[in-house]
Amino acid sequence: MTPDNLDAALVRGARAGDSGAQRALVERYRETVYRLARTATGDSEEAFDIAQEAFVAAFGALSRYDPERSFKTWISAITLNKCRDWARRRAVRRFIGLPMAEQATDWIADDAPSAETLVADRAELAATARAIAGLPANLKDVLILCKVEGLSQQETAIALGISVKAVETRLSRARQKLVGILRGGPDARV
Repeated sequence: MTPDNLDAALVRGARAGDSGAQRALVERYRETVYRLARTATGDSEEAFDIAQEAFVAAFGALSRYDPERSFKTWISAITLNKCRDWARRRAVRRFIGLPMAEQATDWIADDAPSAETLVADRAELAATARAIAGLPANLKDVLILCKVEGLSQQETAIALGISVKAVETRLSRARQKLVGILRGGPDARV
Protein backbone atom coordinates (compact mmCIF):
# COMPACT_ATOMS: atom_id res chain seq x y z
CA MET A 1 0.00 0.00 0.00
CA THR A 2 1.44 3.38 -1.00
CA PRO A 3 1.75 6.12 1.63
CA ASP A 4 -1.08 8.10 -0.01
CA ASN A 5 -3.34 5.02 -0.05
CA LEU A 6 -2.52 4.35 3.59
CA ASP A 7 -3.30 7.97 4.46
CA ALA A 8 -6.64 7.77 2.60
CA ALA A 9 -7.53 4.60 4.50
CA LEU A 10 -6.57 6.19 7.82
CA VAL A 11 -8.61 9.30 7.01
CA ARG A 12 -11.64 7.13 6.19
CA GLY A 13 -11.19 5.40 9.55
CA ALA A 14 -10.76 8.69 11.40
CA ARG A 15 -13.90 10.08 9.73
CA ALA A 16 -15.76 7.00 10.95
CA GLY A 17 -14.64 7.72 14.52
CA ASP A 18 -11.81 5.18 14.75
CA SER A 19 -9.45 6.64 17.36
CA GLY A 20 -6.75 4.19 16.26
CA ALA A 21 -6.79 5.72 12.78
CA GLN A 22 -6.52 9.22 14.27
CA ARG A 23 -3.63 8.10 16.45
CA ALA A 24 -1.91 6.54 13.42
CA LEU A 25 -2.20 9.79 11.46
CA VAL A 26 -0.70 11.73 14.36
CA GLU A 27 2.13 9.19 14.67
CA ARG A 28 2.86 9.42 10.93
CA TYR A 29 2.95 13.22 10.79
CA ARG A 30 3.77 14.55 14.25
CA GLU A 31 7.47 15.01 13.55
CA THR A 32 6.75 16.70 10.23
CA VAL A 33 4.20 19.05 11.79
CA TYR A 34 6.41 19.86 14.78
CA ARG A 35 9.50 20.44 12.61
CA LEU A 36 7.51 22.69 10.29
CA ALA A 37 6.12 24.71 13.22
CA ARG A 38 9.53 24.97 14.87
CA THR A 39 11.19 26.12 11.68
CA ALA A 40 8.44 28.61 10.84
CA THR A 41 8.39 30.18 14.30
CA GLY A 42 11.93 29.69 15.57
CA ASP A 43 10.42 28.74 18.93
CA SER A 44 10.61 25.08 19.96
CA GLU A 45 8.22 25.46 22.90
CA GLU A 46 5.54 27.23 20.88
CA ALA A 47 5.98 24.62 18.13
CA PHE A 48 4.52 21.94 20.44
CA ASP A 49 1.37 24.00 20.98
CA ILE A 50 1.10 24.87 17.31
CA ALA A 51 1.48 21.21 16.32
CA GLN A 52 -1.30 20.25 18.69
CA GLU A 53 -3.53 23.03 17.34
CA ALA A 54 -2.81 21.88 13.78
CA PHE A 55 -3.91 18.31 14.50
CA VAL A 56 -7.03 19.47 16.33
CA ALA A 57 -7.92 21.70 13.37
CA ALA A 58 -7.17 18.92 10.88
CA PHE A 59 -9.36 16.38 12.66
CA GLY A 60 -12.10 18.98 12.93
CA ALA A 61 -11.93 19.52 9.18
CA LEU A 62 -11.53 15.91 7.99
CA SER A 63 -14.90 16.10 6.27
CA ARG A 64 -13.36 18.70 3.91
CA TYR A 65 -10.19 16.68 3.19
CA ASP A 66 -9.91 15.56 -0.43
CA PRO A 67 -8.37 12.06 -0.55
CA GLU A 68 -6.98 12.87 -4.00
CA ARG A 69 -4.58 15.28 -2.29
CA SER A 70 -1.56 14.33 -0.25
CA PHE A 71 -2.34 14.30 3.48
CA LYS A 72 1.17 15.61 4.17
CA THR A 73 0.51 18.62 1.94
CA TRP A 74 -2.86 19.22 3.58
CA ILE A 75 -1.59 19.01 7.17
CA SER A 76 1.41 21.19 6.22
CA ALA A 77 -0.92 23.92 4.94
CA ILE A 78 -2.93 23.76 8.17
CA THR A 79 0.27 23.95 10.22
CA LEU A 80 1.48 27.01 8.33
CA ASN A 81 -1.88 28.69 8.94
CA LYS A 82 -1.50 28.00 12.67
CA CYS A 83 2.02 29.46 12.51
CA ARG A 84 0.64 32.60 10.87
CA ASP A 85 -1.97 32.86 13.62
CA TRP A 86 0.83 32.55 16.19
CA ALA A 87 2.86 35.25 14.44
CA ARG A 88 -0.14 37.61 14.42
CA ARG A 89 -0.74 37.01 18.14
CA ARG A 90 2.95 37.59 18.80
CA ALA A 91 2.92 40.84 16.84
CA VAL A 92 -0.07 42.05 18.84
CA ARG A 93 1.71 41.20 22.11
CA ARG A 94 4.78 43.11 20.98
CA PHE A 95 2.64 46.04 19.93
CA ILE A 96 0.99 46.29 23.33
CA GLY A 97 4.30 45.79 25.11
CA LEU A 98 4.05 42.33 26.63
CA PRO A 99 7.48 40.69 26.74
CA MET A 100 8.10 37.73 24.45
CA ALA A 101 11.25 35.68 24.83
CA GLU A 102 13.38 35.20 21.75
CA GLN A 103 14.34 31.53 21.89
CA ALA A 104 15.46 30.85 18.35
CA THR A 105 19.05 30.45 19.54
CA ASP A 106 18.03 27.72 21.98
CA TRP A 107 16.97 25.06 19.50
CA ILE A 108 19.46 22.91 17.69
CA ALA A 109 18.99 19.95 15.41
CA ASP A 110 18.40 16.87 17.55
CA ASP A 111 20.47 14.63 15.32
CA ALA A 112 23.79 16.46 15.72
CA PRO A 113 26.58 13.99 14.97
CA SER A 114 28.86 15.00 17.84
CA ALA A 115 29.24 17.50 20.65
CA GLU A 116 32.20 19.14 18.90
CA THR A 117 30.22 19.64 15.70
CA LEU A 118 27.27 20.93 17.67
CA VAL A 119 29.36 23.54 19.45
CA ALA A 120 31.08 24.62 16.23
CA ASP A 121 27.82 24.97 14.30
CA ARG A 122 25.57 26.42 17.02
CA ALA A 123 26.08 30.07 16.12
CA GLU A 124 25.57 29.39 12.43
CA LEU A 125 22.42 27.36 13.11
CA ALA A 126 21.04 30.05 15.38
CA ALA A 127 21.71 32.76 12.81
CA THR A 128 20.08 30.70 10.09
CA ALA A 129 17.06 29.92 12.28
CA ARG A 130 16.63 33.60 13.13
CA ALA A 131 17.00 34.54 9.48
CA ILE A 132 14.39 31.98 8.35
CA ALA A 133 11.99 32.93 11.14
CA GLY A 134 12.40 36.58 10.19
CA LEU A 135 11.61 36.18 6.50
CA PRO A 136 8.30 37.55 5.26
CA ALA A 137 5.61 34.84 5.52
CA ASN A 138 5.19 34.43 1.77
CA LEU A 139 8.90 33.65 1.34
CA LYS A 140 9.32 31.69 4.57
CA ASP A 141 6.38 29.36 3.86
CA VAL A 142 7.68 28.37 0.42
CA LEU A 143 11.24 27.88 1.70
CA ILE A 144 10.15 25.71 4.61
CA LEU A 145 7.76 23.53 2.61
CA CYS A 146 10.18 22.95 -0.27
CA LYS A 147 13.56 22.82 1.41
CA VAL A 148 12.88 21.76 4.98
CA GLU A 149 9.84 19.52 4.53
CA GLY A 150 10.81 18.25 1.07
CA LEU A 151 7.51 18.97 -0.66
CA SER A 152 7.69 19.37 -4.41
CA GLN A 153 7.02 22.77 -5.92
CA GLN A 154 3.66 21.41 -7.14
CA GLU A 155 2.71 20.21 -3.64
CA THR A 156 3.84 23.52 -2.17
CA ALA A 157 1.74 25.41 -4.70
CA ILE A 158 -1.30 23.34 -3.75
CA ALA A 159 -0.68 23.76 -0.02
CA LEU A 160 -0.37 27.54 -0.34
CA GLY A 161 -2.98 28.05 -3.05
CA ILE A 162 -0.55 29.71 -5.46
CA SER A 163 0.90 28.83 -8.86
CA VAL A 164 4.00 26.71 -9.34
CA LYS A 165 5.67 29.74 -10.96
CA ALA A 166 4.94 31.79 -7.83
CA VAL A 167 6.55 29.04 -5.73
CA GLU A 168 9.61 29.13 -7.97
CA THR A 169 9.87 32.92 -7.77
CA ARG A 170 9.34 33.07 -4.00
CA LEU A 171 11.86 30.29 -3.42
CA SER A 172 14.47 32.20 -5.41
CA ARG A 173 13.72 35.43 -3.51
CA ALA A 174 13.85 33.61 -0.17
CA ARG A 175 17.28 32.18 -1.00
CA GLN A 176 18.58 35.59 -2.09
CA LYS A 177 17.25 37.26 1.04
CA LEU A 178 18.73 34.57 3.29
CA VAL A 179 22.13 34.87 1.66
CA GLY A 180 22.01 38.64 2.12
CA ILE A 181 20.98 38.33 5.77
CA LEU A 182 23.58 35.69 6.59
CA ARG A 183 26.36 37.63 4.88
CA GLY A 184 25.37 40.80 6.74
CA GLY A 185 24.40 42.61 3.57
CA PRO A 186 21.59 45.11 3.01
CA ASP A 187 19.01 42.46 3.94
CA ALA A 188 20.65 41.93 7.34
CA ARG A 189 17.65 43.37 9.13
CA VAL A 190 15.51 40.45 10.29
